[in-house]
Amino acid sequence: MIFQQILLQIFHILKEERTISAPFHLLRGKRSGQTIQDVGIFHLHHYFGVLPKLSRKKYDEEIHNLVEQQFITIFDNGDYTLTKYLLNDNILPFDGWHYRGNEHVFFARLSLIVQSLSHKEAGQMAFIPIQKDPQIQNWVRNFLISNEYQDGTLQQQLLHEILTSLEQAEVNENAKEILIKRLAGYKIPGYTWQQLSIYENKDEMDIQLLYISCLHIWLNIITANESEFPLLHKIAEQIRITIPLSGSAFQTAQLFKQGYTLEQISHYRRLKMSTIEDHIVELAMNDPQFTINQFVAKEAIDQVVNAVNDYDTRKLKVLREILPHLSYFQIRLVLARGNTHAT
Repeated sequence: MIFQQILLQIFHILKEERTISAPFHLLRGKRSGQTIQDVGIFHLHHYFGVLPKLSRKKYDEEIHNLVEQQFITIFDNGDYTLTKYLLNDNILPFDGWHYRGNEHVFFARLSLIVQSLSHKEAGQMAFIPIQKDPQIQNWVRNFLISNEYQDGTLQQQLLHEILTSLEQAEVNENAKEILIKRLAGYKIPGYTWQQLSIYENKDEMDIQLLYISCLHIWLNIITANESEFPLLHKIAEQIRITIPLSGSAFQTAQLFKQGYTLEQISHYRRLKMSTIEDHIVELAMNDPQFTINQFVAKEAIDQVVNAVNDYDTRKLKVLREILPHLSYFQIRLVLARGNTHAT
């Protein structure tokens, strides 16, 4: 199963330095300091927020299956150890850090546009919209009117953009087929997840992961080529997150860039210093122009890098014991910046 392969890869990357719940929070895109920190330390950006609606029940069922198959052993305190790990070179590509579930908004817009144009061509404008969300319906209505859908050229141009851009997407062909089958048109109902699961003989979760992976790669092509795909680029507006910082971290970053110290920001925003430090670590992860040298000397950075490589760990408690003269905050900054080479 694809989902099990993803879980095993995440557990492998985490090197048994987090609890069994860490992948759950990662896949759901939890905005806690710990999860954001893990994203930076272990370079797990691509999996962040890939499954924002993943239920704990479904997650626990898959963990139980991994235990039954003797891939993993879980201890009473929540720790785990991998008992076997099969390296999979065909793992699906994702870009969760930049989409976080927004890819579904893009597809909702596209599916309603396709449905509307299909019915318009058939001369049947009275139909039950596949998307019930009023915001999606209003957005699509404005899109169709602004692109003069009644003259008949919009459908052909959009079809050309879809086929051309999807052809450029280097993803599993089966994933492209699943994506297309989710679209609905005149007398053509889109496939449900259950129907696709039966048709493809795959678990529903795996079907959804193939679909999400395809959307991420497709959207990256669309957003990078506005002149080639103007219609799809418009449909994808405000879907890709260009400023990955959380709202609170963004406010802290703005104050810091204005020259305020961390202590001043903490006092001004009435937040704990640990929270402000979380925000700075998040800033270090996302802003290439941000330098950590203002908090950590070059010599200390080298010490953290050497400790990570020598002891093959990114566990904060262990690194703090090795480097007691450095604070947790300083160590986290080095790890989040990605200046370590241990894999």
